Order: sequence, then structure tokens, then C-alpha cells
Amino acid sequence: MLPPEAIPILGIPVHAVTMDETLTLIEGYMLEPRVHQIATVNPEFVMAAQSDAAFRHTLLTADLCLPDGVGLLYAARRLGRTLPERVPGSELVYRLAERAAERNWPLFLLGAAPGVAEEAAQRLSERYPDLRIAGTHAGSPAAEENDDIVQRINASGAAQLFVAYGAPNQDKWIERNRINLTTVRVALGVGGSLDFITGRAVRAPQWAQDAGLEWLYRLYKEPWRWRRMLALPRFGWRVLVR
Repeated sequence: MLPPEAIPILGIPVHAVTMDETLTLIEGYMLEPRVHQIATVNPEFVMAAQSDAAFRHTLLTADLCLPDGVGLLYAARRLGRTLPERVPGSELVYRLAERAAERNWPLFLLGAAPGVAEEAAQRLSERYPDLRIAGTHAGSPAAEENDDIVQRINASGAAQLFVAYGAPNQDKWIERNRINLTTVRVALGVGGSLDFITGRAVRAPQWAQDAGLEWLYRLYKEPWRWRRMLALPRFGWRVLVR
């Protein structure tokens, strides 16, 4: 499969792929002897990268920046380009776990609150009985924990890695350690997906997802996020006036 088209949205590349194309690309990544970083980009990512040079570099150097946000589809259309569909990270984790079970790719879950990764591993194993969980660890993206975490992952023999430290920390952590991870072939920042898997957080109803209002549902359920949500109107304005 040819490399996907990257559409620059406020300077951040977003790849024009479907969910099925993403899985096909990952199949190819798993055959190459290096870590491939996947970022699930949404308007908040794009706006954060405008003022965070390190995060911007992370997204510019990632192997795949997925369009995880309906605002990106609208922005691409404004540019006269097309992003075929959203590829939500919260759905991709299930599709990847299913594929990992089929292909015998050991999976490591890193991050979230203590105990969450372990419970998420159990839930995924119940759903996909052939899934090999290489290991789980909460830890943190703090520099003093970095070497120990990398050693844990390498010793586990994990081929895929889900990192749930939240953006931008999870994505920066992956970029920082791409050269240090010896067995991992695909590393994905998954945000709150482990909380969704365990039921600690609940995704928006399907109608809200289809209408592009998942952000509004999250704000209703988690009002403390209102400051972060200010990125959405700022993103819309920047796209309109560019």
C-alpha cells in the first residue's frame, strides 16, 4: 500500500485514511524492524501544537496522524481536500486488539490510573481470548521513571504498545523512546481509551458521535474540561480566516 496522503491542517499533517486502510498500514508496519508511531489527532492536538514546539515536532515526525475529530474533516473540506472518515482512537484500540489476537502480536498497556491498565487487559482478553497481553503498567511520563518503564516493555517482548498518559505527554513519551524500544513495532497514544474499555468513562451515544457532538457530551460529563474545549472555537476561527 502506498503511503497515505497527508493533508496539512494549520501546519499539522493529517493522513487521509479510513479505519480499514489504517489497519492495512499497520499490518505493513509490523513487518518492519522499528517502532512506528501513530497519533490520534483532533482539533485540540492541532491547537496545542501551535504553541508547543516539542509536540509539533512529535506530530510532524509520527508515521501516521489519524483524523480523530470531525472538525478535521470540515477543515480539510475548507481547504478543498478530503479526509474520508474519522478514525477514532477509542475504536481503533479494539480493532487493533482483535488484529493482535489474530496475528499473535503481544500487546503492552501503559498508563492511566493505577489498576486501570490491568483491568483493561482483562476486559480485552475476555473479548479476544487469543490476545496475548505482554504486560501492563501505570507508571508516569516522568523522566525518572523512563528507563525502568522501557526495560519493562522490552523484557515483555511486546510488539504493540498502547500509551495512556493523555496528550501531549503520551505522544512525546513515544517519540522520546522510539529508539529505545527494541521489540515494539507499533506504538499508539490512546488517551482515555483504557477508561472506556473498563467502563470508568462512557463514550457519547452513537447519534452524538455521528453528528460530531461527542465533544459536547464529554463536556457535559466532564465539565472540568471546559478550558481545554476552548481550543475548538479557536481552531474553527483559525481555519476560517487562514
